[in-house]
Amino acid sequence: MPVKDQCNAGKLIAEYQPQLKSFIRSRVANREDAEDILQDVFYQLLRTVNTAMNPIEQVSAWLYRVARNTIINHAAKKREEEMPAFHNYEADTVEMLEDFSEALFSDDDNASPSPETEYMRSMVWAELESALAELPPEQREIYELTEINDLPVKEISKATGVPVGTLLSRKHYAVLHLRNRMKELYYEMIYA
Repeated sequence: MPVKDQCNAGKLIAEYQPQLKSFIRSRVANREDAEDILQDVFYQLLRTVNTAMNPIEQVSAWLYRVARNTIINHAAKKREEEMPAFHNYEADTVEMLEDFSEALFSDDDNASPSPETEYMRSMVWAELESALAELPPEQREIYELTEINDLPVKEISKATGVPVGTLLSRKHYAVLHLRNRMKELYYEMIYA
């Protein structure tokens, strides 16, 4: 039965709303998002009925196809909205690491460090040692060997017999832990 006017569209909305709502809810975790998607589907139905040259022949198939596409578009849009927050987190982490590196390892031969700089260095080193102590021994060891002793991973792999991939994985988990721990200190120092 082709849909040609708004009167028929209203009847279709009443007829298909429960089924479409169930279809969408089974695919979308958030109830409010599901309601928004359902409204979008019916909006598209009304817009199509009012502007389409050709009537919708198979209403049920059309509605479910539009619902599925709207769910996909909604999920993609949500991912795009979440990405900048992740990007900012990474930028903050890089900035934090650069600031700590500057505080810990800069050697300005022309000037002696100020008491504030010395105190900050001691706080950072103490927090780093505490955070390292929380790591499993394998993660701590690879982190210290590569970052503090500046040894190449391939060399460590040859000496220990542990595959490079395993060492890199251990270091990755160590870095994640240290970032989280050091981030707290960084924000205390910067924003306190």
